[in-house]
Amino acid sequence: MDAEKLTYDCHRGCEVTSNPDGSPCARYNMGCCKRAVFDWLTGIPDDEMEKLFEVRFKNTHKGIYINDSQLVLREGDIVVTEAQNGYDVGIITLAGAVIAHQLKRNKIEHKSYEFKKIYRKARPADIQKWQEAIAREHQTMIRSRVLAANLGLEMKIGDVEFQGDGTKAIFYYIADGRVDFRQLIKDFAEEFHIRVEMRQIGARQEAGLIGGIGVCGQALCCSRYINDFQSITTAAARCQDLSLNPQKLAGQCGKLKCCINYEAPVYIDAKEKLPQINEPLHLEDGDVNVVKTDVLKGVMWFSYLDKEGDDAYPLKVDKVNEILSLNREGKKAASIAREPKEKVIDFKSAAGEDSITRFDEVKRKKNNSRNRFKQRRSK
Repeated sequence: MDAEKLTYDCHRGCEVTSNPDGSPCARYNMGCCKRAVFDWLTGIPDDEMEKLFEVRFKNTHKGIYINDSQLVLREGDIVVTEAQNGYDVGIITLAGAVIAHQLKRNKIEHKSYEFKKIYRKARPADIQKWQEAIAREHQTMIRSRVLAANLGLEMKIGDVEFQGDGTKAIFYYIADGRVDFRQLIKDFAEEFHIRVEMRQIGARQEAGLIGGIGVCGQALCCSRYINDFQSITTAAARCQDLSLNPQKLAGQCGKLKCCINYEAPVYIDAKEKLPQINEPLHLEDGDVNVVKTDVLKGVMWFSYLDKEGDDAYPLKVDKVNEILSLNREGKKAASIAREPKEKVIDFKSAAGEDSITRFDEVKRKKNNSRNRFKQRRSK
């Protein structure tokens, strides 16, 4: 395989190279697949799922197809599948017993559902036409945006997916309201000479289709494994004491980050165990008020109201409940001044501790000492 001619198509999960005759050759590459599924049931036979295969198309578009032609198929084969009009070309990414779990997740009853068929393995001519259709997608998307803007439509075309035979394309778009794109479809059909399907998606779905790198340094969760998007509110951020800064809470899609919901249930359960303090606690040496709380550790910090300084004293939840019970009886609790004060830790980022040229400075010092040694010997 010539490394110079090898290209990776991470939209469809394959690597493309050229045959000796110049025709394109595509191979499955699982590392390029968005929302890939690990087959943890490899080698386990399942007679009911024997004819069913998961076929992947572009980005997160995939489906379950049936092999009625008794073809010998395996994971990684490029196949020609049934489409509403014409045919499509995709890659088999799952086979075997794990298909049953995919059907269950998608709420599909395999005994009554009418699966589309796998016609055959893709021939060189099919792959050639498939790659020619893929090459048209980017320019078609750019031109379609211009046509939509000329009509004054309030919509954004985020992606275009051509069918394997090049006769149809799906235009994925985002719009806040209803869009009358009847004239736009006519313009698309006249401009591109294809059948047109308009499919509306949300901002999070667009981020999953396009992909990207999050602030955590990893690929976006929506492009890796999230299939069902849950509603996210600022209440989930408040319960975790996160800063309500829109620039920090918003993801690349412009919506609240999906990861805000990950730890919210843990914080909600932990907060239910904390006492509700609406007024200062009464102690023998003065009243104290809560200044901050560590929800997960179950520690609350208190400071005296009538004493100068910002010293805070940590108390466990059990101790706070004990003081509250004494205050309800009209009694004052013992002083908490004997408790250890909070130690302020100065956190530093390891990214900026040293200069990137520190090794050059050390080298310069060595050279200077060497020059001084030569000067002494010369004297």
